[in-house]
Amino acid sequence: MSSSTGPRYCVVGGGISGLVAAYRLRVTAGPDASITVFDPADRLGGVLRTERIAGQPLDVGAEAFVARRPEVTALLAELGMADKQIATTGARPLIYSEDRLHPLPKDTVNGIPSRPDALVGLVDDTTIRWMRDEPGRPFSWRTGADPTVAELVGDRFGEQVVTRSVDPLLAGVYAGSAATIGIRAAAPTVATALDRGARNLTEAVTTALPPPAPGSVFGAVDGGYTVLLDELVRRSDLRWAQIGVRTLTPAQRGWDVLDDDGQRWPADAVVLAVPAPRLPALIGDLAPDSAAAAATIPVASAAVVALALPGGTPLPEQSGVLVAGRTRLHAKAVTLSSRKWGRRGSTEMVRLSYGRLGDDIARGAGDDELLAWAEQDLAQLFDVHVQPVESRVVRWIDAMPQYGPGHADVVGRIRAGLPPRLAVAGAYLDGIGVPACVAAATRAAAALVRTG
Repeated sequence: MSSSTGPRYCVVGGGISGLVAAYRLRVTAGPDASITVFDPADRLGGVLRTERIAGQPLDVGAEAFVARRPEVTALLAELGMADKQIATTGARPLIYSEDRLHPLPKDTVNGIPSRPDALVGLVDDTTIRWMRDEPGRPFSWRTGADPTVAELVGDRFGEQVVTRSVDPLLAGVYAGSAATIGIRAAAPTVATALDRGARNLTEAVTTALPPPAPGSVFGAVDGGYTVLLDELVRRSDLRWAQIGVRTLTPAQRGWDVLDDDGQRWPADAVVLAVPAPRLPALIGDLAPDSAAAAATIPVASAAVVALALPGGTPLPEQSGVLVAGRTRLHAKAVTLSSRKWGRRGSTEMVRLSYGRLGDDIARGAGDDELLAWAEQDLAQLFDVHVQPVESRVVRWIDAMPQYGPGHADVVGRIRAGLPPRLAVAGAYLDGIGVPACVAAATRAAAALVRTG
């Protein structure tokens, strides 16, 4: 354990954001710094969680990252773990809509199409004609505007495009919908193209399409995210205080962190790496404007059913299924993990995700009920009727922040209202993906080191 002669840092929250912040503080503050991470859970890592199911490691929280963003790839390389990054097999997902499976449309930005033909078969002919006419219809855009995705895409392309192409992707990522997510969060490159003068939505999406690039769009960590988490803990040389934090109070030199047992921990600076709903209780008296802004961020809950199916189970050669609209299915998404990442054992690994903003599935449905739904959903989707070799149910309560219209302004108010020597990190700030969490945590640690 590090000497206490150097600066004392406290990190509240031991998810990926907190652990990256702790690692960055160690790197920049040096070996004499004291770094304490508070988290009452039975393990560190937050929504990054790797379970061994039928002898195989499987991530049952976040399971992939966007490989074309640099943060995770760079972090793995920095830790000497570049060889641990793996790519997908190239298998593509399907969309389940109107009780049928469809190929995921190509040439879209989060499901927003750049050309009508990409959605032939998924939406009706009337919608296709409406999309083809879009460039000729009057269009106005105010620079900086941030409507919901549903408002913009529904107006320009039609409601079926929203419910059958866009919603399935946003439900899978955010556990929300096009009606709850702002265009600047869901498709920032499209919003930028509109700001820069795109004449219509078709032109904006075409401009925003990423250029063709070799390699996989998504990456993962060989052996699961636990491999990365363990290395961050080791490199951080942190002290794990397995207890929650009640509040912070100003001290002569920084802060006193008051834990749930009433013990005070002195700190020169603090990173709050907790979910948005936890922030107001911690800083309500210190930073009321920041607390009020954080309280406006809605959150959703989700549950994951992880299954190891017998080898040879007849699953399609696809990476998974995204579910559109109201169907007989309970799941919002299915990941065929062995197809997506390649089989590493004798079983077929499958994940089914349940729960969206506004429902109570993750809290209210029992394990047996969720497992029964998983069995029904696999039968409905793939005509598969087998008993799993092993199963696991994991719940993520209030873990999915929603990036509504004007979200960037909300985040700006949170950060602007914080007193010196206090910084925030977490998925509710700049993006729900692991790369965005790494970036926000790096920013938080750098801000604290600059202020001493």
